[in-house]
Parts: sequence; C-alpha cells; structure tokens
Amino acid sequence: MAEKKLAYFLSDAHLGSLAIEDPIVHERKLVDFLDSIKDKASAVYLLGDMFDFWFEYRLVVPKGHVRFLGKMAELTDKGVEVHFFTGNHDLWTFGYLEKECGVVVHRKGETMDIMGHRFFLAHGDGLNDHSLDMFLVQNCFHNRFLQFLFSILPPYLCLSIAHAWSRHNRIGDINGDYGYKGEEKEPLVQFAKQHSAAHPDVEYYVFGHRHILLDLQLRRARMAILGDWFSAFSYATFDGHDFKLYELGNEDN
Repeated sequence: MAEKKLAYFLSDAHLGSLAIEDPIVHERKLVDFLDSIKDKASAVYLLGDMFDFWFEYRLVVPKGHVRFLGKMAELTDKGVEVHFFTGNHDLWTFGYLEKECGVVVHRKGETMDIMGHRFFLAHGDGLNDHSLDMFLVQNCFHNRFLQFLFSILPPYLCLSIAHAWSRHNRIGDINGDYGYKGEEKEPLVQFAKQHSAAHPDVEYYVFGHRHILLDLQLRRARMAILGDWFSAFSYATFDGHDFKLYELGNEDN
C-alpha cells in the first residue's frame, strides 16, 4: 500500500539574515529537510519570510539561496505542490519564483481546501495589527511607486537598508520583545476568532510571522502559529485527519 501523503507547513527561514551565524549551514538544514519529505509530501506551504530580503529587479535577483531555489524546483518537478505566501520580508517577487521554480505565489491570506478540509493560510503581517509601525510598513512596502524608487537605487544600498531593518527585528526576537501576548492581546488570535465567526466553514488557521509556536483550539476552529526555521526549526503536517506541530528532531516527543 502506498504511503499516505502529507501536507507540510513552515515559515520564517529568513535565509540570508545577517543575524544567522553561518547562512550556508542554515540553508542546507532547510534544504535537507525539504529533501527528506519530497516523497512524503503532496504539498508544501511556505507561509512567508522564507527569505530575509528578496527583491526581483528586471534582470537579476539577489545572489545566493541556490540550494533552496533548486530544491523548490525539484519538488515541483516531482509533482509536489509548493505554495509560497509572501511575507513582509519577501513580498517583492514579480514572476521569477513562478517561472523558474514552479511555485504558486500567494500575496495575501487565502482560504483553501486541503485534503477535503478548509484552511485559512497567511503569513500574518497586518492581520488585526493596527499599530503605527505596521500601518507604515504595509503602506510603504505595497506602494508601487515606492517599489519603483527602490528598484532604481544601487542594489548594495537596498541590501544595506533591508539588512539594517531586519537586524533590528532579530534583536527584538533575541530580547524577547515579540513573545506571545496572550489570547486577548495576540493580533492573530483575535483575527482568527473574528474571521471564524463570519466563516464557520474554516476548520484551521495557520500563520507564520510571529516567530512563536502556538497551537490553540478556538470555539469553532483550530489555529496555529508555526514558529520559525532559524531557531525553533518548527513545522506542521496534515494528513487529512490530524494536524500536528513539530520541532525538528523532536518528532517522537
């Protein structure tokens, strides 16, 4: 009997981050994991910020990440669906990932059918977060004119700006500034509750972005925040019946 296929969910690898001590080792760890599941996966859902910075210029893309890009192409060549949800660090993709790697790019949260069950999937940035910082980020990063201005800056300057902003965020992670805020204050929990009340058909909510591991049963649905792939190395699976969260190496615990 053929082995039952699984859907896999992971996010926030931040490939290329200057806060990662050895970026090649980090990338290989992710690629080795994807290689280990290539015969077990029916689909892989990458829920944002897989790259710490990604900006597609008209003729070039950021250097590096060739192992990861090649592995995504290998998976899609084998018939595994790879869904790439843009995050706040890697939203500037304009066709390269689709054409070269065969992935399906999603630019916003979407409700999807997975093995006969309804999922709402998103990176999570901006969902029910009404802070001034998020307002400015959302409006600047998605503005076409500002994207054009960014594209004509020298690439080394663009990278310097991006890495400085990212380093500030990673320092917040290290200091614990961005930990779980509690059910009543966590924006993604509040979003899932509100969305679920209006969409009772959705059974699962899965997010990235917050770099925390959370598995929470709501009144009508279950929600999860996937952690990350640079410290927790966490992911989730779904087999059509059971949704499970894991940290790499602790799957049997």
